[in-house]
Amino acid sequence: MTIQTIATTPFAGQRPGTSGLRKKVTEFQQPGYLENFVEAIFLTLGDCGGRTLVLGGDGRFFNREAVQIILRMAAAHGVAKVLVGRGGILSTPAVSCVIRKYSAFGGIVLSASHNPGGPDGDFGIKYNIDNGGPAPEKITEAIFAHTQTVSEYRISDAGPVDLDQLGSVRIEEMEVEVIDSVADYAEMMSRLFDFDAIRALFQRGFTMRFDGMSAVSGPYAKAIIEGMLGAPAGTVINFEPLEDFGGHHPDPNPVNAAALVALMNGADAPEFGAASDGDGDRNMIVGRSLAVSPSDSLAIIAANATLAPGYRDGIKGIARSMPTSQAADRVAQALGISCFETPTGWKYFGNLLDANLATLCGEESYGTGSNHIREKDGVWAVLFWLNLVAATGKSVNQLVEEHWARFGRNYYSRHDYEAVDAAAAESMMTDLRARLASLAGQTFGDYRVSQADDFEYTDPVDGSVSKRQGIRIIMLDGSRIVMRLSGTGTEGATVRLYLERYEADAARHALDTQEALKPLIDIAEQVSQLKQRTGRQQPSVVT
Repeated sequence: MTIQTIATTPFAGQRPGTSGLRKKVTEFQQPGYLENFVEAIFLTLGDCGGRTLVLGGDGRFFNREAVQIILRMAAAHGVAKVLVGRGGILSTPAVSCVIRKYSAFGGIVLSASHNPGGPDGDFGIKYNIDNGGPAPEKITEAIFAHTQTVSEYRISDAGPVDLDQLGSVRIEEMEVEVIDSVADYAEMMSRLFDFDAIRALFQRGFTMRFDGMSAVSGPYAKAIIEGMLGAPAGTVINFEPLEDFGGHHPDPNPVNAAALVALMNGADAPEFGAASDGDGDRNMIVGRSLAVSPSDSLAIIAANATLAPGYRDGIKGIARSMPTSQAADRVAQALGISCFETPTGWKYFGNLLDANLATLCGEESYGTGSNHIREKDGVWAVLFWLNLVAATGKSVNQLVEEHWARFGRNYYSRHDYEAVDAAAAESMMTDLRARLASLAGQTFGDYRVSQADDFEYTDPVDGSVSKRQGIRIIMLDGSRIVMRLSGTGTEGATVRLYLERYEADAARHALDTQEALKPLIDIAEQVSQLKQRTGRQQPSVVT
């Protein structure tokens, strides 16, 4: 084995987004493309001597090849040890768990999360720091700077590692330990939740369906829900991670998990439904004929957190992304704790968690988590809900309806316009920003605008400032219209429109969500001319 230095030239467009670098598989397969980005990571990290790195991904197409390349490059950069999941598999939450448990200096996650997989699908890579969370902007910007100037990369010419065999091997002077992908994560879950109570729930005949969507959370759910908690075989479906996710779009929402929603709407529905996404960090909770909104899920978990052993002493605070509904704010107010509003992107929660200012975090894009790791966590959220059901004896539907009765209902929806012309989307947002100052005080139907701005966040821990994080139009009654461009797509631009209306009257909690929000939808179109500017008459996805 020898370490080689390979000449290369920069590739354009390797700036990491909110969740790392995501591109089509075919772009990553270009000679030197992945290597350049990984070299930029190691150049940013500097001296790796004596350090441990965690490595794994969601099993999508190109995952195994990428793992082998990164192992050989890690060896060439002096990394002492790499912990890699068996088969190259580690969910995003599991990577965070393993980093923290073994005091690694960071980890490389291979995933494009909820984006489609397969040879024609998407691939992604991101770096997580030593707290287990996504790298902050100062690191991702340094990585990007190196991608623009990289002229060579270092790599060992060692042969491939058998990723399916547990144990240790060496590449150059570096130890590679292939670890059980599930064990450390499952052990952590057993400490956070009342497994005895959940086990008793299943022993009484409780019925559930968990859809792994042929993605990475399947092995975790299978081992924990069926193995450790004793749910009947068949409770977890689509549990084998496949390179193309079995043709599924692994995004756990009512559109892409339509089969699960149909099952839960049927006459013979199980009592509890759930799904998780490509890399295991998102979740959807479903009751009978009720898909729980992610914003409500965060609020309900927060309001009942002390029912789970790991949170019995209470929670310090809640953090939510700005586009997420304000349902959690009402819970925080009732509990007398802080509720932080951050930009979209889990990395913004890291400082709050590390400083013990927040315990629970959530995003409207089906992501919920806590201070147990530094990523959102799909299986964790499902187990939390199971713990709530076991502790209260109430169904998902009862828990939701009682929460609305106590706190009121935040009608909420997100409209996605995917793969629109990027220039048209940028022009629309630029023009809308220019008119924000004139919107305050204007009346649209029954609504009067109290505030219109481009959200700016000052981190309360380190004082860093993040600007232009989404346009907000806030009404006098607290209803909101939010628009932003997403950084998770790989084609064109994705325009996200978020709509929120609060309803205190319990007699009006059973309205259809889109009908309840129709006046705000019309105002959003009037103000932004979204359909005309993008050429799209309907959103691609409504959740």
